[in-house]
Amino acid sequence: MLRSTVRRTCVRMVDMRWDAQKLDLEDPTALPGLPTVRGLLSRVQVPEFPGLTFHEVRAKSALNAVPPETAMPFGHTINPYRGCSHACVYCVGGDTGVLMAGGRQKRIADLRVGDRIIGTEKRGRYRFYVETEVLAHWSTVKPAHRVRLADGTTLVASGDHRFLTGRGWKHVTGTGSGAGQRPHLTTTDEMLGYGRTVETPKESRDFRRGYLTGMIRGDGTLTSHRSRRGDGREGVLHQFRLALVDVDALLRTQEFLLQEGVPTTRFTSSPASERRRAVHGIRTQRERTTADVRALVRWPDSPSPEWCRGFLAGIFDAEGSRSEHVLSITHADDDVLQRTTDAFAMLGFGSVLEDRGLPNQVRTVRLRGGLGAHMRFIHLVDPAIRRKCTVQGTVIEDSADLRVVALEDLGLEMPMFDITTGTGDFIANGVVSHNCFARSTHEWLEFDSGTDFDRQIVVKTNVVDVLRRELARPSWKREHVALGTNTDPYQRAEGRYRLMPGIIDALARSGTPFSVLTKGTLARRDVPLLAAASRDVPIGMGVSMAIWDDDLHTALEPGVPTPRARLDLVRAITDAGLPCGVFLAPVLPGLTDRIDHLEAAVRAIAEAGATGVTVLPLHLRPGAREWFTAWLAREHPALVTRYRALYGRGAYVPAEYRTWLAGRVAPILARHGLDRQSGGTARGLAGSTGAPAGSDAGLPGDPSAGFPAGSLPGGAGDRVAAPAAPPEQLALC
Repeated sequence: MLRSTVRRTCVRMVDMRWDAQKLDLEDPTALPGLPTVRGLLSRVQVPEFPGLTFHEVRAKSALNAVPPETAMPFGHTINPYRGCSHACVYCVGGDTGVLMAGGRQKRIADLRVGDRIIGTEKRGRYRFYVETEVLAHWSTVKPAHRVRLADGTTLVASGDHRFLTGRGWKHVTGTGSGAGQRPHLTTTDEMLGYGRTVETPKESRDFRRGYLTGMIRGDGTLTSHRSRRGDGREGVLHQFRLALVDVDALLRTQEFLLQEGVPTTRFTSSPASERRRAVHGIRTQRERTTADVRALVRWPDSPSPEWCRGFLAGIFDAEGSRSEHVLSITHADDDVLQRTTDAFAMLGFGSVLEDRGLPNQVRTVRLRGGLGAHMRFIHLVDPAIRRKCTVQGTVIEDSADLRVVALEDLGLEMPMFDITTGTGDFIANGVVSHNCFARSTHEWLEFDSGTDFDRQIVVKTNVVDVLRRELARPSWKREHVALGTNTDPYQRAEGRYRLMPGIIDALARSGTPFSVLTKGTLARRDVPLLAAASRDVPIGMGVSMAIWDDDLHTALEPGVPTPRARLDLVRAITDAGLPCGVFLAPVLPGLTDRIDHLEAAVRAIAEAGATGVTVLPLHLRPGAREWFTAWLAREHPALVTRYRALYGRGAYVPAEYRTWLAGRVAPILARHGLDRQSGGTARGLAGSTGAPAGSDAGLPGDPSAGFPAGSLPGGAGDRVAAPAAPPEQLALC
C-alpha cells in the first residue's frame, strides 16, 4: 500500500529517499484503500473526474525538509497532492466490445486489470492475433466522435484515439496542415480486423432447449429397449447418457437439464492417460427423466431464432470443428444436417452442405465466410467449448469491408475508457485499436506503472493552514521552498481544490522565496497571484516539456497538455514579468536529436520568452526499459539495434553520446540567447565535465545538467548547490 500510494522520489541521488516522501498525515495509516483511518476526512468521487478517487486528509505538516546531502538547491518542498490526475487522451465508448482470449466479447467499461484479451503482433510481413493481458484500466470524459465503416461497424472514440488502417495507425481526427497536423482517418482509409459482429443475447428457455437438442442429438445416447432382467423376466431399460472430453459443455448440459426439471448424475467414462484426456459423463436410467429428456429434444414445428441459436451452439459443441479458415458441423443424420442448414439460414448465415460420399453417410455443413463470419457465429450462439472459439495465431486478413464511410462529431462529451495491454493494442468492435501507453511509460518517466498513482489522489485539504503556522515559527529561516518536485501542484485536482492560491499567498506574506515546476496549464490561472508575489519575494518558474514532437508526445505522453499548450503557459508567465525556465526532456536518440528538431524546439521555447533551457537525454531503468523497447520495436524497428548499443550496459546513454549531443545543442542555445548560466548551475547537456553517468554530481544520465535559468528564485535564502539536479518527475514528463 505504501509503495503504490507514496511514490518513489523523482529527485534521485544514488536512489536516495528524503522527507518529501512522507505524507505527514495526522494518522500515518491515512492511506488510500484502508477502510477506517483517523486522518481521513472523506473519499470523494465526482462526475468531472470519472475513475478517480480523492482521499481528503488532514496533514500534520506542510514543509518537507530536504536532507543537505542531496545537494538540491532548495531546503524544503511542499506537496499538496499525492498522485497525479492527468487524464489519458486515448479512449473509446464504454459499450465498445473488446475481444477476450476465449473468444467472447466484454464491454471495455467492464474490463478489469488481469483480464486476458486479444491483441496483435507483427511477425515479418504479417500481423497475427495473440493473447495479451490488461495491465491498467481507467476512464475519463472526452468529446465523442463516431466512426462508421462499410460493413456496419460503428465505433465511438475520442478524437485522439488511434485505429490501425492499411496505411498505418491513424487518429480519429486531425488536419492536413498546421498545429493539428497528424495522421488521421478519412473516407479513403480502411481499417484492419474482422469487422462487424454482434452482442451475445441473454440466455432464454428456447435457447436452453435448442442447446439440449443440438448437444444430445449430436453426441448423446437416448434409448429405451426391452431387456431380460437377472431374474429372467423381461422389462424395458431406459437410458440417457452423454460423455465428453470438454467439461464446460457437459456442465452446461447438466445445468440446462436441471433447470428443466431433469436431474442427472456425474460419472467418469474413461480416466486420463498419458495420451488421452479424461472423459466425463452425465446419465439417468429412470423412465420418467428419460422421457422428459426425449420430450425436450423433440424437433419443434416452428423453431424460433432463439431455439436456432441454442441448437447451433449445442451441435457445434457436440460435432463442430473450427480451424483458421473453416467452421463446420459434421453428422450422418439427415434431420440434424437439415436443421443445421435451416438454423444457419434463419440467423442470416450462409452455409453449404458437403457430401464426400462416405460409406457411413457422414456429411458436413460448412459456414460460408472468413473470420468475420466465424466471430459473428461465436458471439451470437455462444458455444460452451471455448477452445474452438479462439483466434490466437490467426493472421489478420482484409476480407471484411472496413472502409471508413463516415466520421461524425457527436457534439457532446461522454465517459470513455481505455486500457494498457502487453501488446500495445486490442480488438475493439472487431477492429485493431491502439491503447494508451500512459501507464507503461510512467516507469521510464520515473513513475510507478500501477494505477493507484493516477486514480487514488491524496489531497491535503488543510495544507494552507498548516503551512501558515509553520512559516510563522521563529525558527523558520525563509529558505527556498520548491513546489512540483514530487507531484505536479497544477494537476487537474487543483481545479477542484484550489490549494495553490493559499500556498502562494502564505509564502509571499512570510517572505519565503519559492519555485514552481509544472507541466499543467492550470498554472495560468494563478499567474496574476504569482506576479504579485514576486514583488515581495524572489520566485522561480519552471515548465517541463517532455517531448517536442506532436506524434511522439501523443504516443508516449497522452493525457498531459501538449507541447504547444505548455509554450502558451511559458508565454503567459513571461508576459507577466516572471522568469521561466524550460526542461526539454527527454531527448530520444534517433527520434528527437536531429538538428532540425532541436532547432525548432529551442526556437519555439525562446520565442515564448523562456529565460533558460535544460536539455536531457533519455534514460531507461529496468521495468521501464521493457515497455519502451516494445514500443520502439513496433513503431520504429529500424532503431532497435542502435538503442541496444546505447543502452546495452545500463539505463543511461554513454558519455560519448552525451558529448555528441552537448556539442549539437550548445550552438543552438547560444543562437537563441539561452546559453546563460544561473546560480552557478551548469547549463545545457552533460558531456563537458566527463562525470560518469549516474554519479552523485547531478542528474542521472546527465551529471552536469541543472535547473534552467529562471526556474529557481535568485534572491537571498537560497541554498546553493553546484551542480543542481532538476526533479526527474517534471524533467521527464
